[in-house]
Amino acid sequence: MSNYTPLYRKYRPQTLETLVGQEHIKKTLTSAIELGKISHAYLFTGPRGTGKTSTARILAKSLNCKNGPTTSPCGECESCKDIANSIPIDVIEIDAASNRKVEDAQSILEKVQYVPVNGKYKIYIIDEVHMLTNHAFNALLKTLEEPPENVIFILATTEVHKVLDTIKSRCQRFDFRRITTEDIVNHLRFISDKEKINITDDALFAIAKNSAGGMRDSISLLDQLSLLGVTKEITAEDVNAVLGRISFDILFKLTEQVIASNHAGAIELLNNIYNSGNEPLQILTNLSEYFKNLLIVKTCSKDLLIELTGLNEPQIKELLTQKEKLEVQQIVFLIERISYYIKEVKLATNQHLWLEVGMIDLANMSENSTLLDLQNRIKALEGGTVCAQPAPVQVVTRPAPIPPAPKAEEAKPVPTPSPSPAPAPQKVEETFTPPPISKKPDGNDIGSLWQCLLANIKSPSTQALLKLANPVQISADGVIITFKNERLVTQVNDTNKKQLIIDAANAMFNQTTTSVTIRMAQSGDAKVEIKPQPIQQPAPVEQPKPQPKQEEQKPSEDKKETNREETDQEKMVLDLFDGKYVE
Repeated sequence: MSNYTPLYRKYRPQTLETLVGQEHIKKTLTSAIELGKISHAYLFTGPRGTGKTSTARILAKSLNCKNGPTTSPCGECESCKDIANSIPIDVIEIDAASNRKVEDAQSILEKVQYVPVNGKYKIYIIDEVHMLTNHAFNALLKTLEEPPENVIFILATTEVHKVLDTIKSRCQRFDFRRITTEDIVNHLRFISDKEKINITDDALFAIAKNSAGGMRDSISLLDQLSLLGVTKEITAEDVNAVLGRISFDILFKLTEQVIASNHAGAIELLNNIYNSGNEPLQILTNLSEYFKNLLIVKTCSKDLLIELTGLNEPQIKELLTQKEKLEVQQIVFLIERISYYIKEVKLATNQHLWLEVGMIDLANMSENSTLLDLQNRIKALEGGTVCAQPAPVQVVTRPAPIPPAPKAEEAKPVPTPSPSPAPAPQKVEETFTPPPISKKPDGNDIGSLWQCLLANIKSPSTQALLKLANPVQISADGVIITFKNERLVTQVNDTNKKQLIIDAANAMFNQTTTSVTIRMAQSGDAKVEIKPQPIQQPAPVEQPKPQPKQEEQKPSEDKKETNREETDQEKMVLDLFDGKYVE
């Protein structure tokens, strides 16, 4: 049987000094050991492969070493060897995923009372502690709060949100961060040189980028690739082949076909990629990541591109040339469409079919972008009355019709002006104009802007209330409306009426960030004269002669017409409270 030790175990850190990354945790634990301020319970949380369990073992070694507590355990004493070989004497490691019941917690509590054998402390390392049941957590609560002397609990988890708050409050919490790509690459280079693995820096970079900040995953992948380094140098292409990833150059060619809306070229390239053994889901995922990197190159500073994308300088240069062919919203649109087809592929029985449909859709980018703009405009118009640019006036030129001469025996209709003896063709303009509220208001005329804003408000009661207001400012930068009555100011600010005004202003200026201020009128505010827009009234219809009872109500109606301000107040109250007149 082979005694081969995997690289991730062989190069597991044995002291705080050799722990890669996590500088904030190394400094804190080093100070705690040197000052002798050791807590009875620790909670290590963070992504997988970032050093939680390794740090727990290092801390246990540092405390139980014969020279300890020390930041540099010897690794030769009996206690250090027991911990390195995972012999459960004074340091007991428990997997909470398989020991999650309350009986398991009670078994731990029974053994807590025993004194340590070789070291100074009895240390329990509970991995994936979030897997414990609530009953098991509750069984540990009292012991975690007041453990026996020389007993330390170290809890490790990747999902700290699942740990009870009562547990977290009794522990010193340490958050492990994802290890930077640079630190992973440097450590992989150190291991490669030690193990004499022939690998390029680009390949190490590809390994680190794929690990998502986890050192253990990176070392495991390097261990797998090391078998290829016996006969040749390991390249980034080898890493992509092992991971089932598509190379950058192929993705670059595929996106060029998409940007050029070349359907045939995109499908041909896609089939070549598919026939090479790449699955549809993997193809779309890699393509989505490519466009994500393109979006970063399009929007971020050049100094951060390599760090944010994980690409090398030649690849960044190619993206810099490609970014000029697309706008930000187009890249976002492509990413959204790829995400949609990823969901469809996951549920489809014929994944290759949906892959081809998705590629044709993506290669139809220019048309889709135009449709997207149209959809956004339609949504904006449907959301409310928008003060948009009026539609162009259509002028149709055609000769005026010549009325036929009436027959002698027929009765003539109502006399009309007789046509000219020799009618000549003349221009008749047929204009199609939008409603008055759709006309683009004059930016300097606050009165027309006010009328447009009122037209966009959907609530009749809010419209009636605002007739008592005075607009001070109406622009895309902000809207200021004043009242002479403090109660009305409070009522608008404390109800949903202000949100209706905000929605109307946003629709009016085609944005989502318009600020609206409702306040009391001030002495410096200019009084705006509002000229209501003319409304075409229907032709008057002759009404029947009113009855005597109706005649008696006429003075009251005349009174309403003579007191315009009172009528507005009464209407506002009626609209606000859904009231009616009571005789």
